[in-house]
Amino acid sequence: MTETTLLTIGQLARRSGVPVRTIRFWSDEGVLPETDRSTGNYRRYDARAVARLDLVRTLRELGLGLDDVRHVLERRRSVEDVAAAHVRAIDSQIRTLRTQRAVCTLLARGASSTRKAALMNDLARLSAAERQQLVDEFVDTAFAGTDPDAPGAGIAGAMRTLPPELPDDPTTEQVEAWVELAELVADPSFRARVREMATTGSQAGSGPPQIDPAPVIEHAGAAVSAGIGPVSAEGQAVLERIISPELDATGRDELATTIATFTDRRVERYWQLLGTLNGWDPMPSQVAAFEWLITALRAHP
Repeated sequence: MTETTLLTIGQLARRSGVPVRTIRFWSDEGVLPETDRSTGNYRRYDARAVARLDLVRTLRELGLGLDDVRHVLERRRSVEDVAAAHVRAIDSQIRTLRTQRAVCTLLARGASSTRKAALMNDLARLSAAERQQLVDEFVDTAFAGTDPDAPGAGIAGAMRTLPPELPDDPTTEQVEAWVELAELVADPSFRARVREMATTGSQAGSGPPQIDPAPVIEHAGAAVSAGIGPVSAEGQAVLERIISPELDATGRDELATTIATFTDRRVERYWQLLGTLNGWDPMPSQVAAFEWLITALRAHP
């Protein structure tokens, strides 16, 4: 084809493999203007239009919108800039698809309810910023007006420690953790419980109980595993390995109340879910040991 040879739209379509209707649409949109018109008012295209068509087709096959194609052709943006932006968009789509794949894997196992299936789908569509906002809003509500420097109030910052985004290839466990976390932070009773901890922890002289958790986990945890009742004589003997036997009944009740304020299975579950999302090592449950301790402290004459 020489520089002066002109092709009809049909000839251009056959030469390029692009349908006539597509070439006509691109021409009407201004990304592939015809070179001139015949006496019968038919579109005709020269060699430069053929080269332009090849570029437009390539950019469109890469998924670029007509606006981006037009900017490249008008040299308002370089191909490199547009391609880099498109790579970012493709990466985002890939992450979304992988998350949706994980959701479908969960659904294939059998969702527990229609509502949970819908929630899985909704969460899969959330951006990283929207997922973070979900937790930030919960933390802001639960800790509003509390002293951030008071003992025990630092839990607020820790409760925001979500990963910036789900992994590129999230596991079904991580997606499932997101579903459970979303349900948890939306639960009014959970919010109230966390706020109780926060307000108590921010009061002067208050805060989590000053008790060494190591012996609690060691001795009370072993008692739980062995099925030793906290109110039994054997259980009370275990208790003496954790606290001073000289602590009177009033002191035991006060300690039990303080520990109970900062002991909650749902709060522990929150940390476990964050651990799953952040890829932390699994957090063994410790609440049962402290619940055993609370009951043992209150079991006195």
